Amino acid sequence: MNVLAVDVGGTHVKVLATGQSEPRKFVSGPKLTAEQMAAEVKQLAADWQYEVVSIGYPGPVLRGRPINDPYNLGPGWVGFDYEKAFGCPVKIINDAAMQALGSYKTGRMLFLGLGTGLGSAMVIDGELEPMELGHLPYRKATYEDYIGLRGLQRFGKKKWREYVEDIVARQNSLPLWLSSNCHVASVRAQCQLCAAASVDCLIHRESSFETRCFASRLEA
Repeated sequence: MNVLAVDVGGTHVKVLATGQSEPRKFVSGPKLTAEQMAAEVKQLAADWQYEVVSIGYPGPVLRGRPINDPYNLGPGWVGFDYEKAFGCPVKIINDAAMQALGSYKTGRMLFLGLGTGLGSAMVIDGELEPMELGHLPYRKATYEDYIGLRGLQRFGKKKWREYVEDIVARQNSLPLWLSSNCHVASVRAQCQLCAAASVDCLIHRESSFETRCFASRLEA
């Protein structure tokens, strides 16, 4: 089964299909709707073969459906008919959960994804639980306001790294996997560091996982 994996982010949407080695992407942003995303993805992957689509969604997902519009994107994501838009079965999972599964090996892990916002998920003995830590209060705003893209742009890299270290230290009861667009050398002792380029690898690894999920669901 060929899977098209779609990682929807607040800055870019990345896609990769089974059997392909180079991901493709396009710019997203605060006005991107679900309909626009689907049209752009189909155009970008028009020469790839796939039977199912796996979407990493930047927001809470319940029973395979988004329940809130993304904080950093446009409206129209809740209630959108993704399977009709793509013309095939679609599985939707929280984007941080998708990346966490791609990073997970064994035991307990708390995943923090630093990008436009802050994604988070926990895996304990193979059981996955997406989380929404990004909007919890921190200092005068939220975690996401300090260590997401807005925080990086507002405070600069040096101060931003200090906030990352502080927030990571507050979560030190579990092994951490940190996915970041910036190098955070001093955090290495506290967590595993995944550079931005590795996200493409995570999407590829997630494709295999989603293939198994779809096989199980379609056979049921």
